Amino acid sequence: MQEHLRENEFDPAEQTNGYDTIGSTATNVADGFTMAAVGDLLYARPVAKGYHPGLSDVLKTCQGADVTFGNLETNILDFQSKGCPQAEFGGAYCISSPELAADLKELGFNLVSRANNHTLDWGVEAMRETSRALEQNGIVHAGAGETLALAGAARFLETPRGRVAMISFATTFMPMARACDPAGEAPGRPGLNALRLTKNIVVPREMLETLRRIRHALPGYPPGTQNPDRVVLEGVTYKEGDKVDYNFEPDPRDIAYILRNVRQGKQISDFCIATNHGHEPGEWCQEPLEYEQSFARRVIDEGADAYIVHGPHILRGIEIYKGRPIFYSLGNFFCQDLRTPAGADMFDQFGKDPRINTDAEVTIDHLARGYPTPEGRTGPQCGTIYYESVVAVSRFEHNQLAELRLYPIELRRSQRFANRGVPRLAPAPLGKEILERLQKLSSPFGTQIDIEGDVGMIRLSPCDPSKAQIST
Repeated sequence: MQEHLRENEFDPAEQTNGYDTIGSTATNVADGFTMAAVGDLLYARPVAKGYHPGLSDVLKTCQGADVTFGNLETNILDFQSKGCPQAEFGGAYCISSPELAADLKELGFNLVSRANNHTLDWGVEAMRETSRALEQNGIVHAGAGETLALAGAARFLETPRGRVAMISFATTFMPMARACDPAGEAPGRPGLNALRLTKNIVVPREMLETLRRIRHALPGYPPGTQNPDRVVLEGVTYKEGDKVDYNFEPDPRDIAYILRNVRQGKQISDFCIATNHGHEPGEWCQEPLEYEQSFARRVIDEGADAYIVHGPHILRGIEIYKGRPIFYSLGNFFCQDLRTPAGADMFDQFGKDPRINTDAEVTIDHLARGYPTPEGRTGPQCGTIYYESVVAVSRFEHNQLAELRLYPIELRRSQRFANRGVPRLAPAPLGKEILERLQKLSSPFGTQIDIEGDVGMIRLSPCDPSKAQIST
């Protein structure tokens, strides 16, 4: 039927959400359409022409793909003439040399997301310089712009097998980085497309009552504002539950806006990607947030052909919903740890002196404190899994996901500090370990991943694309 639609463009028998095939949510690409997707691109200097044995083997996994996607978690600019480190930054000052956009193109990337917690590390000027560099090199990007309307809009990539739309947004971001639209005489604000989350802490009833007594004892407590199910104490909301945990509630206005843009993106394209950058609840957690599965499915229902999450810097599971992939986190693809220049505020944060300490020494301290494991440990040797990930290559036939290949990679964690972070295919024992971890993380979503040699395989049954259970 889909091939018929591509030829005749209209089939009155198909109705989707109350409108005809002009607004259909169906995939509409030529056979053999391929999407290669990776996680975060955190790198500062060009690598395509450098000495990185094994990188070419990784790039071959994406060779010939119609779309090669990653999340650009840095700013591309000449800091000597543009931009400056901001007082509010996303945990580190992520900056890359002006040659990086050309390097991305040489590596094969043609689509990158921009909404993340580092979008405005170097200010609005750097955001604009990054856009300019990407556009000069023919790389389509979305998620950042001069207003919310521009940051939230779908951007389009033309390929021989169909037009691809991408909508990029973030749940993890600095508050001052959130874009807004004009209101009356007030102009809009440059920034990123945000999905705001309200963070709650769930506690048992006896703990909630203790917090309530503390709140009542504080001066200035306004009477008559007691809620039996929750306590707000110094800006933190505590809710009653069975055990101590985090709970995140997405802003319904942001949800509606994102879904609207996904729907519009699909109406104008043949294939639509929605992508979110989120660290929540923390980089120690290998499972997605409670709300995320239902939200991801709504995104697919509105027309997305793939939903890709990045940000936790570790792998999370894969779900196949209605024959379309949901990646709950693809971890890192590039993770060059050495970041320079670091910015005075980062020296202050880690108790360093820029007249004595180097950028590398600040970064090493940052990594030693900031890379926990899923078991909650921290330290310089505890972040190994942050350097292990996959390249996910999805192939579509007859407008259905036919096959998803997962190539395990590792980012040279054992190399010296200045050289780590560039991917290579994982050696066989480690590759098997990475894929077995991904099998375990994907199993709760009903997804079966078979390990065939050094590659993970998901194959969909053509008779029932809505199911994620796969057989070889």
